[in-house]
Amino acid sequence: MKVLKFGGTSVGSSKNINSVISILEDYATKDSVVCVVSAVGGITDKLLLAGKQAQNKENSFTETFNTIKDIHLTIIEELNPNKNESIINYADSKLNELKSLLDGIFLINELSPKTSDKLVSFGELLSAYIIAETMKNRGISADYKNSQDLVITNSNFSKAEVNYAITNKNLQDYFKSASQKTTILPGFISKSALGEQTTLGRGGSDFTAAIVAAALKVKQLEIWTDVSGMFTTNPKLVKQAYPIDEISYQEAMELSHFGAKVLYPPTVQPVLDLNIPIHIKNTLQPEAVGTIISNDEIVSTSPVKGISNIGNIALLTLQGSGMIGIPGFSKRLFEVLSQEKINVILITQASSEHSICLGIDETDAEKAKTAIDAAFDNEIALHKIDPIIVEKDLSIIALVGDNMKNHQGISGKMFSTLGKNNINIRAIAQGASEKNISAVILQSDVKKALNTLHEQFFESKTKQLNVFITGVGNVGEKLVEQIKQQRQYLKENLKINLRVAGLSNSRTMIFNEEGIDLSTWKDQLAKGEKATLEGFFENTKALNLRNSIFVDVTANKEVANLYTNYLRQSIGVVACNKIACSSDFENYKLLKRLSLKYNAPFLFETNVGAGLPIIDTLGNLIASGDKITSIHAVLSGSLNFVFNNFTDKTKFYDVVKQAAAEGYTEPDPRIDLSGVDVARKILILARESGVEMNLEDIENTPFLSESGMESDTVDDFYQTLITDEAHYQSLYASAKAKNCQLKYVAQFNNGKASVSLQEIPSDHPFYNLKGKDNIVMFYTQRYPEQPMIIKGAGAGADVTASGLFADIIRIGND
Repeated sequence: MKVLKFGGTSVGSSKNINSVISILEDYATKDSVVCVVSAVGGITDKLLLAGKQAQNKENSFTETFNTIKDIHLTIIEELNPNKNESIINYADSKLNELKSLLDGIFLINELSPKTSDKLVSFGELLSAYIIAETMKNRGISADYKNSQDLVITNSNFSKAEVNYAITNKNLQDYFKSASQKTTILPGFISKSALGEQTTLGRGGSDFTAAIVAAALKVKQLEIWTDVSGMFTTNPKLVKQAYPIDEISYQEAMELSHFGAKVLYPPTVQPVLDLNIPIHIKNTLQPEAVGTIISNDEIVSTSPVKGISNIGNIALLTLQGSGMIGIPGFSKRLFEVLSQEKINVILITQASSEHSICLGIDETDAEKAKTAIDAAFDNEIALHKIDPIIVEKDLSIIALVGDNMKNHQGISGKMFSTLGKNNINIRAIAQGASEKNISAVILQSDVKKALNTLHEQFFESKTKQLNVFITGVGNVGEKLVEQIKQQRQYLKENLKINLRVAGLSNSRTMIFNEEGIDLSTWKDQLAKGEKATLEGFFENTKALNLRNSIFVDVTANKEVANLYTNYLRQSIGVVACNKIACSSDFENYKLLKRLSLKYNAPFLFETNVGAGLPIIDTLGNLIASGDKITSIHAVLSGSLNFVFNNFTDKTKFYDVVKQAAAEGYTEPDPRIDLSGVDVARKILILARESGVEMNLEDIENTPFLSESGMESDTVDDFYQTLITDEAHYQSLYASAKAKNCQLKYVAQFNNGKASVSLQEIPSDHPFYNLKGKDNIVMFYTQRYPEQPMIIKGAGAGADVTASGLFADIIRIGND
């Protein structure tokens, strides 16, 4: 014999009921079947609502009743379009009884637990009868049996206790003589020994199924629902969650306690006692394997079996120096909560005995505070303890697994993973059995926490990075295209799942927590919302995605000023914008401190040399104990391009215009030609070498004409290049006469830095530097005579984008 239970969603519509009937018909070809059904999905809540409305003298109870009636009559018509008279007669009879009961509640203005049990029983009585009669109408051997004739309880209304001696005998006697292949039983409902209608409380239909399975000693109980078993975590919040094939009773109970709604543990006690396995199946996907719950030894590669959570938690904290060493505080505290019928979900106490923290349902928070403060009124008045502290908008997340106790470091991995994503932990609880590690966090962090932990414990070490890019001009566009091109490679080879979750230019911005489709990003951005720097930050913060990275592809000071905001939210920052790292030294150090404090990477390799690994190499030298003695460098790809192309046969204006058109200069070329850009770069290298220095400390010898230096606008500046051509030709002529090349050189030596245009002789390493190339020579204690040299393209959209991309990948590999 098979015992199957179908929940409210499984019987929530005629379509779903047809699926149930198909499953039952298939099973009945092989064995006799007992099918326990819940009320049609949502009906129990509507019955309670109608009762409450009637009790409160609200005429709207009639509308709620009519909704209940319409739902059932529609289902009957859809299931039995041509042969439904007997079912409609039964339904009308039951619905008339229901209406009379509601009218009575309305008249006497009272809804007792006894009446409430009678009220909610109509849901299961109707659904079970409809299904049984529909099957008979289709020629299937099936019959309806009222569970109230079989399951006998005491008179503890709303959560009656079963008399197993009588109930088991009733079930065994009935099914010995039952001739039908399929028996449909309403779940949840029962009768007292005095003949009063009772119910079995929360999870009552599961309970009915477990009682039947235990009484008949079947080999397995099947619980059919709307999901394919118990999942590694909530699939509505974590798309990568997947069903667990096998799980122990203890693990299932822990997961169910902490929010997994598939199973309500107390209801399956009858089958647990007899070690009858429970199989969770999906009504809408009957071919899915589902989850088997048993006491059999289960071999698992992962010590963590699942991650669950309970929302809408309030944390109560009782604390005070007067608690230390004084027995009885805990006893009094729990007695107060017990008297108020408040369930305690989580408990944690500091070893100092200075405080006790309790997690309860948020709806009970104010009642609990009032009762506890009253109970400890004397101690509060004497300042021995503080008034109870209540924190709301919290959630409990829990790692569950029988084998966690045999694996070191699970707790450490859990908390470090949460910490890296700026998820603050308010309280921690871990039982001595080590089957469960629980933490209280903000409700707003639940999705990020579950995704982060699931990635850590269940996914094939694939790390998801969520990138938010501001500035999708020339370089930004190249970066997006590189990400699009390499996404699959990163996923397959580096186990990095890189998603662009936000994009912005100076006009519009777009966001998508699932990742923006990079094949149409330009069209999407054109239709995006109005862009603001603060709005971009607030949207990034609100999405609260794990491993978030803000990428600044601008030269904007206001954007750089927001880095502190991102870092304080544990959002990494990758920047080609040099303004932040060349700003006041205290701001530079603040950014470094925030990066460490909030575990948020702050990478800016492209600040110097575009895609060349200059800052990374410098950092490795310093970290390995080497010391920089001097740096000699050509750090401006734009200036190198200009002076490599400027001759006595060209115009300086034309060469600068060409450099700007090819993207080698900033939009305002004065930043490059004035030497400010190079000064910022040598400043950053000096700071990364460990020297405290500001931009004004760098000696900058300009080569521009006086009128070029004093120009007010970009257009004015370009005009000076034309009028002052002789000045620039004289610079070229001087170098040529000495067989030298003009190079704009940055130097750092003995704690001092300078930038200037220099005439480089033919035997110097800088002489043959071509095109837009950069070169850096590090002289160190380990490289005192022959420097470490880094050379290559130091400007251009592609190489700058690749440098930003490399920093993003570096974060993914950490």
